[in-house]
Amino acid sequence: MTDNPVFIDTNILIYANLALSPFHVQAIQRLQALVEQGIELWISRQTLREYLAGMTRRGDLTGEIPVSSLVVDVQYFAKSFRLAEDNSQVTERLLTLMEEISSGGKQVHDANIVATMLVYGIPQLLTHNTGDFARFSELITVLPLQ
Repeated sequence: MTDNPVFIDTNILIYANLALSPFHVQAIQRLQALVEQGIELWISRQTLREYLAGMTRRGDLTGEIPVSSLVVDVQYFAKSFRLAEDNSQVTERLLTLMEEISSGGKQVHDANIVATMLVYGIPQLLTHNTGDFARFSELITVLPLQ
């Protein structure tokens, strides 16, 4: 494995698993390219929860996906990616990070991803939501989907 592991944001997992998503092919291609390069790919328990939340939110692209199918997806992700636990170190880093970089509301979820990355030594984040992580650019490298 390389020295530059990548954390995979929830939106990438969703796009890769929604054939109707306009970013479906790009997400699959980026994930495959990272795997082919031997790059270690990480997710967290938060990512798994966010995936379930996003995929059970009925919309034009999701329709009604059976929960049993989503359970299989989450089990697959947990086996296929390195899984960062949301532990007390992550919480402590989140609290410090929030004092250092202004974050509130939904931004706390993004800050928690960054805290997880910092605790686990993951320097890069693959996401489609680059703007959400711009405030953390001195701490992590954001890899845009596009």
